[in-house]
Amino acid sequence: MSDTPVSTTSLQNFELVEEDLEIIRKQRVNGRTFFKITKDELERHGMKLGPATTLVEFAKECKERKLRAFSSYKTKKDLSEVLRKYGIDGNGIGAISQFPPKTYSLENEDKELKQCIRELKRRLSNMGSVVADSNEAMRFIGEESTSHVDYAIKALEELICITEGKSYQVNISFAQNLIQCESALQVNKKKRKTLEDNFDYIYGIVTTATEWYFILYTTGKISCTSQDPLNIRLVRSALNENSEAEKELCKNVKQVMEVIVGLLKDRLEVEREPSKKKKRVQGYFEKQEI
Repeated sequence: MSDTPVSTTSLQNFELVEEDLEIIRKQRVNGRTFFKITKDELERHGMKLGPATTLVEFAKECKERKLRAFSSYKTKKDLSEVLRKYGIDGNGIGAISQFPPKTYSLENEDKELKQCIRELKRRLSNMGSVVADSNEAMRFIGEESTSHVDYAIKALEELICITEGKSYQVNISFAQNLIQCESALQVNKKKRKTLEDNFDYIYGIVTTATEWYFILYTTGKISCTSQDPLNIRLVRSALNENSEAEKELCKNVKQVMEVIVGLLKDRLEVEREPSKKKKRVQGYFEKQEI
């Protein structure tokens, strides 16, 4: 954590009232001092026992886990460190078990799909061809994030998908996305009113703009599509109507969109029926063992 004040927005997850948040703001509790706060100090400044205990326990948990910013995971060694948490011995994404992602069939004339292709071609016309390690690819994706996820998709107040986009080094993006998914599940757990359904899973998306990978993340287990990534070839010739390059672009964008929509619909469905979560994920991992 930096020396900037702790975000009161993130602290809302602990169901603190405005009076509690004002104490944090007024006392300028920042990253370093957050790890050192005590219940006595918080209570002396007017915080009730309940929220003071919650915050101190959370600070202790953060310190013990030595939380790092997502963006600090930048090497193959970092990926190896993340993978070891899940019993995986390796320093590349090929060591992660595979899963067949859910898909949802889209029609070629689907309104949203056509809009997506139009927008993609518009950007492509402004930049020219995009290759994975070019400056154009970096502009295509947008500026690299630091400690913030690129996109977080929510449904029914819970996070269901986290995306990470970079124009280079897929291994690094995987490491960062796995850490993001881990944090997202912790956020979901804190928001639940009951602990009856303690099992959860979330999807991750890693992309270089041209290559697309999908991650299934659940506590204690991870799986992905690293051996069969989807590819979108972004070349200027795809701007030519009815050309082979344009047909290929449309086909590949459709494939990616069908997986994204399929995963989101799957996760939304089980969110409405929590009892299906564990059964659904067990089905994925059973397919890997066949």
